[in-house]
Amino acid sequence: MNIYFSGIGGVGLGPLAQMAIDAGHTVAGSDLHESLTTHELSKQGVQLHLGEQTGDSLRTTHATAPINWFVYTAALPVDHPELVAARELGIRTTKRDGLLEQLIRDSGQKLIAVAGTHGKTTVTGMLVWTLEQLGVPVSYSIGSQISFGPSGKFDPNAQYFVYECDEFDRNFLKFHPHLSVIVSVDYDHPDTYPAEGDYKSAFRQFIQQSDHTILWQHDADYIDFAGGDSAWILQASEVLPLKIAGEHNRRNATLALKAVERISGSVFSEGSAFPAGASQDKNNQLAASGPSEKIAAADLRLLTEIIENFPGTIRRFERLADNLYSDYGHHPAEIAATLQLARELSNHVVLVYQPHQNIRQHEIRQQYTDEIFKNADEIYWLPTYLSREDPHLEILTPAQLTAQLTPQSLHFTEFDDTLWSDITRHRDAGHLVLGMGAGSIDSWLRKNLS
Repeated sequence: MNIYFSGIGGVGLGPLAQMAIDAGHTVAGSDLHESLTTHELSKQGVQLHLGEQTGDSLRTTHATAPINWFVYTAALPVDHPELVAARELGIRTTKRDGLLEQLIRDSGQKLIAVAGTHGKTTVTGMLVWTLEQLGVPVSYSIGSQISFGPSGKFDPNAQYFVYECDEFDRNFLKFHPHLSVIVSVDYDHPDTYPAEGDYKSAFRQFIQQSDHTILWQHDADYIDFAGGDSAWILQASEVLPLKIAGEHNRRNATLALKAVERISGSVFSEGSAFPAGASQDKNNQLAASGPSEKIAAADLRLLTEIIENFPGTIRRFERLADNLYSDYGHHPAEIAATLQLARELSNHVVLVYQPHQNIRQHEIRQQYTDEIFKNADEIYWLPTYLSREDPHLEILTPAQLTAQLTPQSLHFTEFDDTLWSDITRHRDAGHLVLGMGAGSIDSWLRKNLS
């Protein structure tokens, strides 16, 4: 099957394009800009058109080898030239969930879906990493680049499909997982859920559509979920004492290990299957086992060793250079959690923050308080990155967004030489500089480092 992806460089479509390749399909696509994902795909010989999406590249590709399926990002407007051209050519068109659902259904693999407002990428990555280290074949889709493989992979021999299942555009409600892992829930995506109650209701529906669910008690309380036979609700006291920086990462790792425990159908405990340490005997037994046996044979000591060596994902507190980190976080809860992690590593933390989406800022502006930023010694505040905006909404300024913050050590800035000079000065002084935001801040930092 020939599949064309419009927005192929994005965190949603890029991994899906990779999985389509793994499943034996021919892939082509377009995007406005190059990205880490387009670089990854181009190395595999994928036909890409970068730049203005007029529909001409789609027509040319279709004339050469007829396209069977046009897959597009949720950000594409209904009158987008490529979408219009695909419909005129009679090509089947769906958003990413349509193709992904069919790949999973046709393969018969069990869907392990990771959902939530914060931490989805990290927990998905941790699950994939753990299963692969155990030698368990796994298909997966992660909303970020990872250091230990492609961001999307389809293995026809896998029993499990691990998916970062996003709530934006109600994407996660298209699926009926074997196991759902709910990471951390806070009201978000007001463009999809106009009221907070809509957001909570969507998560309850997602749980109802899942055979099994794991979530924290505070998230169950937030979405007004009373529990049930198919839900495993964890208490705060169950966070494992792992050697991982950041309170939120220790919670994330605990969720990942609990998910592996649920998949195996066995209860892990200290020394439950093997003596202490990842011995050669363990490795030999794991190598000789099938997927279920490999998981069940692992004890908590081995799993702890694996999860504590998780290499992380791109743009999730990613170290770019000495004293310089990049993080995708753009919600107050994510900011607070990542700053807490940074504080564990440094006694002087400098935050360079780019808010994401003006429509979102109208919803969360009151949450920007000194308490959220208490672990930042200095803050450099950039203008909001604009994407999928309501043209009728006032664009909130940095001064408006920071009205509740104590002005000491707060700087309004732009992407210019002055900001880079300030970042360099802090790094030279041994300060930890953290660039945060889902917009262009990451690419700007990388460009200045090159």
